[in-house]
Amino acid sequence: MHEKEGASPVSFKASVTRLPQSGMPVLIDADARQREALAAAHGLVSVERFHAELLVAPWKRHGVKVSGRVEADITQECVVTLDPLQARIDEAVEGLFLPEDSKLGRLGFEGGGEIHIDAEGPDGPETFTGDTIDVGALAEQFFGLAIDPYPRKPGATLVSDSDKDANSEPEGPLQEKLRRLSRKD
Repeated sequence: MHEKEGASPVSFKASVTRLPQSGMPVLIDADARQREALAAAHGLVSVERFHAELLVAPWKRHGVKVSGRVEADITQECVVTLDPLQARIDEAVEGLFLPEDSKLGRLGFEGGGEIHIDAEGPDGPETFTGDTIDVGALAEQFFGLAIDPYPRKPGATLVSDSDKDANSEPEGPLQEKLRRLSRKD
């Protein structure tokens, strides 16, 4: 089985043609190969655990709502010391989807009116084609957003050259030209 280029390592295509009114539960536990691919894709040292519990349910007339949680245990490199740093991810997952040809999805764009977006509110619906939605890729998106982009070990600090040489003047060609110009006055 070959993965498509750009496909999520934890891809799980959920069929949305006949969803029960109460929703369809989806459980994703990444195996070792998938965790290794997640680590590579997100610049992590390793992903020890990736677990997503999702509910795929009907929304509005033809839409789909995906909700649940993604949990993971990861190892990152400290941005200061490059030492391994353990982190835990526990993130809520929520997404709304409408079929590409849905009238509800086009109303906001073709109606000529304004679209009001609440920055703190939920995202607007995304469109999908066919009869499946990749809920694994959605869980990976929320996983990726929860990763600390600048993990720092407690107590780790950067010592810059300016801290070391606080009393000395900067050196270099630009500083030399500035000194010469200031002497001409």
